[in-house]
Amino acid sequence: MKTGTELTLVDYRYPGVRALVLLQEQELRAFVDIWKDAKDAGVVLSGFKSPNYESLDTLLVHVLWWARDYMVWTCEMLGLPGPEINEVPDVCAVEANVESYVDHLLERWRLPLSDTPEEPFFDTVYTTRWSIDYPVEALLEHAVVHPMRHRLQVLELMSSMTT
Repeated sequence: MKTGTELTLVDYRYPGVRALVLLQEQELRAFVDIWKDAKDAGVVLSGFKSPNYESLDTLLVHVLWWARDYMVWTCEMLGLPGPEINEVPDVCAVEANVESYVDHLLERWRLPLSDTPEEPFFDTVYTTRWSIDYPVEALLEHAVVHPMRHRLQVLELMSSMTT
């Protein structure tokens, strides 16, 4: 997991969103680290109904796609310019490109919200793409938890292989 970069992210009008950007970086990288461990261990996903669980690669695409979309949605809701995050590599290319894509994604996460004051993160509730209402800060908290949840799932799968 990369560390130390959080010290360079200082110019945010609202420290709360700065913390969420840093947490997203930490949690997404932690998920990718566990995903790599699972690939190395030969973890196979089975018994899941969701197409996001067809393979470890489809799960990685799912986590990266949502990490991208959370910031795209946030910028749309706040009326900010798009974050210019590249599309997620497809399932056949994601493993080979995971490091460069995650670096790009997280770099782009750092940019769009730095000049936004605190109020817009709370003053309006928006409907998400999955029809749940959130203020922007709550959606960003959800974005942080998403890779955490999948990391735990992968860790549990790895643990079940050894028991």
